[in-house]
Amino acid sequence: MLEVRRAVRAWAGEYLAQGASVAVGLSGGADSLALTAAAVVEIRHVDALVVDHRLQEGSGQVAADAAAAALALGCRSARVLAVDVGTEGGLEAAARTARYAALDAARHGAPVLLGHTLDDQAETVLLGLARGSGGRSIQGMAAYAEPWGRPLLGVRRATTRQMCADLGRTPHEDPHNLSPEFTRVRLRTEALPLLEEVLGGGVAAALARTAEQLREDGALLDVLADELLEAAKVPAPAADGPGAADDEAALSIEMLATAPAALRRRAIRSWLLQSGAKALTDKHLRAVDALVTAWRGQGGVAVGGGSPDTRLVAAREHGRLTLRGHDRCLRSD
Repeated sequence: MLEVRRAVRAWAGEYLAQGASVAVGLSGGADSLALTAAAVVEIRHVDALVVDHRLQEGSGQVAADAAAAALALGCRSARVLAVDVGTEGGLEAAARTARYAALDAARHGAPVLLGHTLDDQAETVLLGLARGSGGRSIQGMAAYAEPWGRPLLGVRRATTRQMCADLGRTPHEDPHNLSPEFTRVRLRTEALPLLEEVLGGGVAAALARTAEQLREDGALLDVLADELLEAAKVPAPAADGPGAADDEAALSIEMLATAPAALRRRAIRSWLLQSGAKALTDKHLRAVDALVTAWRGQGGVAVGGGSPDTRLVAAREHGRLTLRGHDRCLRSD
């Protein structure tokens, strides 16, 4: 119990203003239940937010029980948030999207504490490695990425379960957490235990340490990349193509080309996202980067984003890297 309390106390000391309130995303599971119990001791005002995904029979009662437990532990309030889960991206992703949207809408400006543990961090790093999207994808979860706080990233899942037992609290066991149809469940129940056995233990902690180190390195690279991005911005010449915007911001090819690759690609990625690009992949980023460093007269690179009638296309024009909207339905006669 003391380990969980110390983790919450340290998080609050670093990220929370004196006397500020927090919300806790409470599922009723061991991790969020232990987090709630520690938060009410270490933080003055704690409100519980319980999301009912309505994906299982009896979920309403599970949510009501979690809210009652929050009040019994000392939360100032406890609210059940019923959501509709869509289908985009699969059940896991859709439930996560609905959950975060509901928590964000109900937090009333307060940070939301989430019960992710060191074990969750290790699973996230493995998922990032599988995607192969570079260092950013294996930085794991941040202790605080406004408004989401994760005080327990250094605490093992077994510790939260023991805390619940010490408090005489029986956490809810979500059947989805044992279903092999979900990738994260198979990582938790099959891949990580096998890695621990083969490598002699300590794998989860090592993965979490790696994520923390990469996050620190990434934060510095992001600052340097932002400086490069600001220095590389130049006014774009007036465009006369269909759907193009006049005087849209562009980047200097010369300045980008002379920058280190790690900074250049980070700057380009940030610029694309700021300009409306979405769902960027490593393939997109490297194709746009090639317009700067390996240009052989190739045409523009279409990236996700834009509007229903236009698509965003990055191109090299007159020594500048531009991003403009082009009609999706253009055809030649």
